[in-house]
Amino acid sequence: MKAAGHGLGAALGLLLWLAQAPGIAGAADFSDPDWPCIQRKVETLSASLIWPAPITRAQLTSAGKDLAAVLSVRRVSLEEAELHVQDFVEKSALVDGQLLGNIFLAVFDNIADTRKRLIAGIALYSRKQIALSSRIEGSRTEMVRLEGEKHPDFDRIDKLEEQMDWDERIYRDREQALTYVCETPVLLEKRAYAIGKILLKHMPDRDTQ
Repeated sequence: MKAAGHGLGAALGLLLWLAQAPGIAGAADFSDPDWPCIQRKVETLSASLIWPAPITRAQLTSAGKDLAAVLSVRRVSLEEAELHVQDFVEKSALVDGQLLGNIFLAVFDNIADTRKRLIAGIALYSRKQIALSSRIEGSRTEMVRLEGEKHPDFDRIDKLEEQMDWDERIYRDREQALTYVCETPVLLEKRAYAIGKILLKHMPDRDTQ
């Protein structure tokens, strides 16, 4: 069972490497047979639905890039993100809507890229589960056939039973982990929305018109 748990951890690590906030997602897709989650599959987010003002893309300063990198990381709480933004604003000579908008775009691009890789990983995860389920069913069918023979091959039956037990444990572990994995794209979507709101608090009034 230890090996199964190790394999599960590796799979989760890959997926997490690879925000049900209203109004920021693109079209939902319920037609993908590889999508195993109860949450809708939304591959593309829209930055313009979060940020109300036009943004002209521009190169960020080193400090701006550093802030965007920090805000993109999920382990940085929203409370900490607020403090990082406040500190940046206080130390910057000029903070206008274009600067804040470009910081938001950098954060949004990072989060959107992470979501895209994660969603692709979930589809791969699902296909592996389908293949494993098919193998379990094949083993079960073969075992029933062998048990019905006049002279059953008990050694083969024992091996099949052992393999089925192993495969079923892995399958169950993956199914349990999938509940958490499926939540992650939603959490990332929510984070993009929340970071946008934090940055918007520091927008000069004229830049929101």
